[in-house]
Amino acid sequence: MDREKYQEHLKNEHNISKFASNVKEIVYGGTDGIITTFAVVSGFSGASLGSHALDFSLITVLIFGLANLIADGASMGLGSFLSLRSEKKVYEDFYKKELHETEVSLNEEIEETELILFDQGFDKKDSKLLSKIFSKNKPFWIKFMVQHEGGLDDVENNSPSQSAIITFFSFLFFGFIPLIPYVLGNEISFTNLFIYSIFSTVLALTILGVVRAKISKSSYLISIIETVVLGVVASLLAYGVGYLFTL
Repeated sequence: MDREKYQEHLKNEHNISKFASNVKEIVYGGTDGIITTFAVVSGFSGASLGSHALDFSLITVLIFGLANLIADGASMGLGSFLSLRSEKKVYEDFYKKELHETEVSLNEEIEETELILFDQGFDKKDSKLLSKIFSKNKPFWIKFMVQHEGGLDDVENNSPSQSAIITFFSFLFFGFIPLIPYVLGNEISFTNLFIYSIFSTVLALTILGVVRAKISKSSYLISIIETVVLGVVASLLAYGVGYLFTL
């Protein structure tokens, strides 16, 4: 199999693509954006009911919703950036440590590799043979040791800035959906706006659930239910808090 056919195989059979590598940021950013923004909307809607209902204008909901959207989106993006950059720093430090050990204590590192391979299920003969083969390809060998001895995944090709940007814009895009009825419906009652916001939010959560299922090759139904239920629970909590202030 040539390289071109191999890449096509990865794309078609395993969904390994550039898009797939960023699904984590898209799903996390999108889910958090939807839930936190709709939680704000739910809180205001809950506070508008009850025996001591508070009177909120449409612009108030939009101001708080947009402020939350931008601030939390920036926080999510920055958190993703710092987290991944820290992971890369830890990985690079451990890589350098392993590289140094292969230079000053080669035989000990080979013996450690034998033990790791033996623990992975190879017999002693194969472990000894493979450890010597691995040592001939130092970059591969060191990455193998970092992963199995240090328990660290390879993050060398991951970009902190790209992760931050995707997380931020995913948060903004999906998080804006619960606010769309409030942007377009200035002549609609507050109660109906909230109902429209519920439908748009459930739709957005459903789309994210489908994305999760497609990439992870899991059940569409279970993935959608998990995503929607998470949003409903968070929204009910926010709605309840807002309602408590009216009692």
